[in-house]
Amino acid sequence: MMQKQMPPIGVKLSVDVEYREGFPNPHRARVRWFDPESGQRLSRSRMLPTSDEAQDWVDRMERIAQRGVSPAVATMSLAEYGELEWDLAMRGLESKTMDPYGAGWRLRVVPAIGHLEVPVITNGVVDRTVYGWIADGHGRSTVKNFIAPLNRVMEQAVRDGIIDINPARVTGWQKTYQQVEDELDDPRSLALRDWDALDTLATALVERSHDQFLGWGDIVRYAACTAARIGEVSGVRAGDIDRRTWTWECCRQTTPGPGGLIDKGTKGKRRRSVPLIPEIRPMVGARLDAVGHDPMARIFTGPRGGRITTAILRDATHWDEVVVRLGYEHLRRHDLRHTGLTWMADAGIPVHVLRMIAGHGSITTTQRYLHPDRRSIHLAGAALSRYLVEGRQEPAGPKLVPEAAPVRHLRLVR
Repeated sequence: MMQKQMPPIGVKLSVDVEYREGFPNPHRARVRWFDPESGQRLSRSRMLPTSDEAQDWVDRMERIAQRGVSPAVATMSLAEYGELEWDLAMRGLESKTMDPYGAGWRLRVVPAIGHLEVPVITNGVVDRTVYGWIADGHGRSTVKNFIAPLNRVMEQAVRDGIIDINPARVTGWQKTYQQVEDELDDPRSLALRDWDALDTLATALVERSHDQFLGWGDIVRYAACTAARIGEVSGVRAGDIDRRTWTWECCRQTTPGPGGLIDKGTKGKRRRSVPLIPEIRPMVGARLDAVGHDPMARIFTGPRGGRITTAILRDATHWDEVVVRLGYEHLRRHDLRHTGLTWMADAGIPVHVLRMIAGHGSITTTQRYLHPDRRSIHLAGAALSRYLVEGRQEPAGPKLVPEAAPVRHLRLVR
C-alpha cells in the first residue's frame, strides 16, 4: 500500500494561474504547500484550456485542503486512490466478500477506468463502462462484483471531499441485459447523424492519440461503415476481403480470454457477408497492399502491430474525453455498429438483407433500426400490393352485391 499524504486540516496552499502560449491547453493552474512531516515543498499542477477552468481547479484544491485532504491525493488516478484507501473503503465487509470484490477491482475496474483521475469520472463514464462489461457477456453476479468495489471507493472519495456526488451509484443496470440482447430498444438514437460526424470523430481521435496514429481513424470509419463490432474489426484478415465484389466475410472477432487476447467466432457463430462502400475502399485497398499476399495477415492493428479491443481503442485515443468535447457524452464504441445499421436502414436496404449483414438472430431486432414512419409506409405499400394481386381475377368496375344464399339445415336420419 502506498503511504498516505494527509496534511493537517487547514494547510496553507500557494496558488497561481499562468498563461503559457503555444500549448493546446495554455492555462497552467498550480498549487504548492509544505509537507508538515518531511518539510518538503510539494506541488500539483494542471494545464487547462481557459482561465476560468484553471481558477475553478485552484479553488477546488483549496477547498479539499481545508478538509484535510492533500492535493496529491485529490489528483490521483482512480487506481492510485483505490489502492491508497482500499481498506477504509471496504471496511465492514467479510473476507468471503472481499475476495470477489478485490478480483473485480483488479481485473475489470482498474483496466477499464483506473487511469482516470477521480474527479474526471462522470455518470456517463460509469454507464459506458458497465454497459461494456455487460456487452462482453459477464453474468449479473459478476458485474455486481465489478460495480460494488467501484461504488465503495467513489463513496470514500465523497467522504474525503474529493467529489461531491458518487457517479458509481448505478441503478437499473440489471435491465440492461435485456437491452443488450435486443440491441437496445431504440438503437437509432445512438447513431451518429452522417458521414461528416463520423469523419470528425475519427479525426479527433487520431489527433488526441499518441503520435497521431492514423490507424485509429481507419478502425472507427470501418466499424461504422460495416456495422461491425470493434472485436470483429480486429479479426479482419486479408483473405476475408474480396476486391472484385468489395465484400467482407465477417467470421471472427478478437476478445479477452484466459492468458490474453484470443480470436474466436463472431457473436452467435454467424458468418456474414458485408458490403464495403466506396468511401472506405481506398483505405481498405491501401491496407491490403501493405500486408502483401499473406491471406492471414491482419488488416487493422495497433501502432505496434498488436490486436485491438474496444478498451485499447478507448485508452489509446482518450475516447471518453474526445466524445464529451464533441458533444457525444454517451457515445460508446459499440454505437459505431448502431450507426452503420441505422444508415443502412435509412438507405432503403430491405430488412431481410439488413438482418443478414447485421448477423441478427431475430428479424425483430433488425426492425428496430427502421424509422417508424418508413416502416408504416412500407406496410401500407405491401397492403396495397396484396389488394391488387388478389383482385386481378375480378372484372374491373362496379360489382353487384350477390344475394344471400338460402340457408339449408341438415337433418340427421337414424
